[in-house]
Amino acid sequence: MFKREKSQFRPGDVPAKPGVYVYRDRFDKVIYVGKAVNLRKRMSHYFQPSRLDTADPKLRSLIKSIFTWEYYEVKNEEEALILESRLIKDYAPYYNVLMRDDKRFLLLKINLNEDFPRLRLARVQKDDNAIYYGPFPSGNNLRIAVDYLNRHFGLRVCRTPTPDENDHRHCLASTIRDCSAPCIGKVSREEYRERINTVIKVFEGQHKIVTDGLREKMAVAARNMKFEQAAKWRDIIGVIEDAFGQKNRNFRFASIPAMTGDDAVKDLQSALKIANTPAIIEGFDISNIGGALAVASMVCFENGKPARSRYRRFRIRTVDHSDDFAMMYEVITRCYKRRLEENRPLPDLIMVDGGKGQLGSAVDALVKLGVPPLPVIGLAKKNEEIFVPGRSEPLVLDRSRPALRVLQALRDEAHRFAISYHRELRAKRLQESLLDDMPGIGPARKKALLQAFGSLRELRKATAEEIAAKVPGIGTAFAEELIHFLKKN
Repeated sequence: MFKREKSQFRPGDVPAKPGVYVYRDRFDKVIYVGKAVNLRKRMSHYFQPSRLDTADPKLRSLIKSIFTWEYYEVKNEEEALILESRLIKDYAPYYNVLMRDDKRFLLLKINLNEDFPRLRLARVQKDDNAIYYGPFPSGNNLRIAVDYLNRHFGLRVCRTPTPDENDHRHCLASTIRDCSAPCIGKVSREEYRERINTVIKVFEGQHKIVTDGLREKMAVAARNMKFEQAAKWRDIIGVIEDAFGQKNRNFRFASIPAMTGDDAVKDLQSALKIANTPAIIEGFDISNIGGALAVASMVCFENGKPARSRYRRFRIRTVDHSDDFAMMYEVITRCYKRRLEENRPLPDLIMVDGGKGQLGSAVDALVKLGVPPLPVIGLAKKNEEIFVPGRSEPLVLDRSRPALRVLQALRDEAHRFAISYHRELRAKRLQESLLDDMPGIGPARKKALLQAFGSLRELRKATAEEIAAKVPGIGTAFAEELIHFLKKN
């Protein structure tokens, strides 16, 4: 990034390369974001004296409002498109809105809270705890890639939140054998999740999982003189590599494309003035409604990127009322007490979602456990303030700094992981409470049924004979009454 005042603009200071430029007013507020194949040529247009005479009123107003300018150099035009879109959505600059320059490229969305997640296209990123990838400059290529991946992995394309046998009867995808049909149990929930997890790896850059197989198909088709088929596989390979190559960015996890994960982590070390590079960062969040079904999450970033195998979630045990400070104390204690007992490595940095209260609770827990000194911070969402122990005033970083973006991504991921666990428990409790409404089922029978089948969802799939065989004390006649009750409700 290169930043100077308007009066200091010299064309020679700007590279003749692709990139994104940002204009700010005298209050340091972003007022316009633009992209260019040639930064020097594009930016020079704004600073020519004659522009104030020939430009339309909106452009003249923008030029007069510019106080400082900066640019981000990127590798190509596509990266410039992606970065421009990202910054516009981050800052909502006044003149982009006024001049209708806010391009909305397609995003790829996956809601992992669904039993059988599907791939969806979106124009707007919502705060709905789904994972978003993009934006993608070529919407046509994205649609082709998604269509192939749906068929290759047998993912469902129906819009029903929870498909069942009735949906299957009207499903064309299953008829032509494109779908793995989880709605009728052809694949289990766990098997379907494995497919989704593999697709996510493709989105995050591991496209060789798919393209290596496609290259083999292309080679076989070419050897058999089926050149049209070989060209088809070649085109799909190109589309997938173009959509999910290194330039692809995940909204939740990505920093500015000009900075790599390692660079962002180094920027964080500089911002916090800590001795060691925070290669391993662990973030905590609490989710509860009035203390009910309170849970906590711990997520881990390694070199600025999610390390999902290290994620952990907790049910709050010792706090039965709404007290985030006490809950934070409990989860920090439980997490690092076990870590010390098992002599496993500690993170380079701990971040808690919240301000001074949550940070103080975390520090108290670590001190009581005797954890060796390590950096601990709190990130308060309202103004993105970073609280540091022993410092009275919070640290406030520029919103464009990669250091802040890493912390925001970590906080958002911890929040998503905690919320999804809370919803899972809440949905499970609501489902299981149905059994309380059926005559003849008391606590003992309810417990036996749930132990035998694991969940109400699995119980709904069972026949009367299976229920009678698995649950002592329940006969076929009562099991049929139970099935009728569940279908009715």
